[in-house]
Parts: sequence; C-alpha cells; structure tokens
Amino acid sequence: MASLDDLKKRITSVKSTQKITKAMKMVAAAKLKRAQESAEKGRPYSEKMNNIILNLSNGISDKENAPKLLNGTGKDQTHLCVVMTSDRGLCGGFNSNIIKKAKSYFSKLSKDSKELKIITVGSKGNDQLKRIYGSKIIEKISFKNSKYVNYFDAEKVGKSIIEKFNNKEFDVCTIFYNQFKNVITQIPQAQQIIPLNDENNNKGDELNESYEFEPDEDEILNNLLPKNISTQIFKAMLENSASEQGARMSAMDNATRNAGEMVDKLTIEFNRSRQAAITKELIEIISGAESL
Repeated sequence: MASLDDLKKRITSVKSTQKITKAMKMVAAAKLKRAQESAEKGRPYSEKMNNIILNLSNGISDKENAPKLLNGTGKDQTHLCVVMTSDRGLCGGFNSNIIKKAKSYFSKLSKDSKELKIITVGSKGNDQLKRIYGSKIIEKISFKNSKYVNYFDAEKVGKSIIEKFNNKEFDVCTIFYNQFKNVITQIPQAQQIIPLNDENNNKGDELNESYEFEPDEDEILNNLLPKNISTQIFKAMLENSASEQGARMSAMDNATRNAGEMVDKLTIEFNRSRQAAITKELIEIISGAESL
C-alpha cells in the first residue's frame, strides 16, 4: 500500500494535469468556433468551382486535347497520395483515423500492383507513416509555424503537386483529410483531384446547366484547374482544422473527467489510509496504557 506522502503527491500531480487538460479544452473550444465557420464557408466555394469545371469539360469538343489536369495522363499506374494531418497531438483519434483511411487505400493499390508515392502534410502523419512507408514518402510538408490555415500554404502544396504532375512523376493524385461534422464526429475522406472526377459531387443537376463562356473552354480551364487544385487542398485544410479542434476539445474533456475521477479515488484511498494510521496509533496508545 502506498504511503500517505506518496498518495498526497499523486493527488497533487493529477490535479495539475487536470488543470492543463481543462485549459486545453477551453482553448480548443475558442478556436473551434472560428475554424468551424471557416470550414462551412469554404464548402460552397470549392463545390461550385468543381461544378463549373466539370460543366466546362462537358462543353469541350476535342476531349483528347483537353488540359492534362482534367483528363490525366491516360494511365492509372502511379498514384500520388497527399496525407493531410496535424502538426500537434493530444487530439484523440483525429490523426489515426486519417492514417487508417490512407493505409486502407495503400493496401488496395498494392494488391492492384500500382506504384505508390506519398506527400505528408503535417508532422504527425509523417511520424506514423514513415515506419512502414518511409521509402514511399517523397516530400514532407509542415506548417507548424502558421498560426491559422491560409490559402498561401494550400497554394504551396498545390504548386508542388502540379510541378510533379508536369514532370510526369504520377498519374493520379488523391488527398486524405477529415471532414468536420460535429465536435464528436469527423469523417475521413479520400478525394481524387487529378484527374478531376465527380464521384464525390452530389450536385449533378448543376452540371446540366447551360453557361456561355468567353474566352473558350480550353483557355478558361488552363487557368482554373491549377487554382481548383489549391482550392480543394485549402478546403481540406479548413476541414482538418475544424476537425482537429473538435477532436482535441472532446479528448481534453474526457481527460479532464478521467482526472477528476482519479482524484476522487485517490482521495478516498488517502482518507482510508490516514484513518487506518490514526486507528493504529490509538490502539498502540491504549495498549500501552493498559500495560502500565
């Protein structure tokens, strides 16, 4: 049985931890509101841009000479996977869920004898993937010093992907991230951005709308497609930011409650040990008095 001094130190230690987790929960809650608003505002913009590009692609008469970013290389051999996680931990299963989704996709590629290349955005994803897929990681990107999610960081990732595509380093590009639903639920996503497809698009009726474009579709697509890649990455970063804060808030709330329960148990154990020590001393005093 632990001594009274040891129990007192453990109680003090757990209470200190509880103060930290409670503070982290409050910070995450404050950041969550802004991150959630940004994610919700970014969804319509990215969806509308996807719809416009898909509508433009339907109006192209010469499909074979369409921009490569739209139709791809015509092959499906080399896959580039951009795994987007956080740079900080203590956020529950946020990072693990993305990695689990990505690993499932990697296994499928391996069974189909496809070549895999990985770009990690966020240090936590790199830390988990490098143990098994270290040789497949071709680039590591971290925005640990960025205070907030911004388009310029997303554009850096987008330009890196486009540069590799122009150098014919891959055929298909897929990004992995968590879509924010609520504080408790974040849904892992795998979205293909090169070549562009409408598998994840649930607004097919908008693709049938008639638009008149000037200049022609090819010229507009050459300008829009690179921006769309950066936009989709920016949307994923916004979703990740909201999901991370929601997961951290939930995890720190659970940690705070668990610490409180542990303090209660340790306090009961401390009181019992203290009472046992007092009772023992009284018995010794009484026994000594009776022997005189």
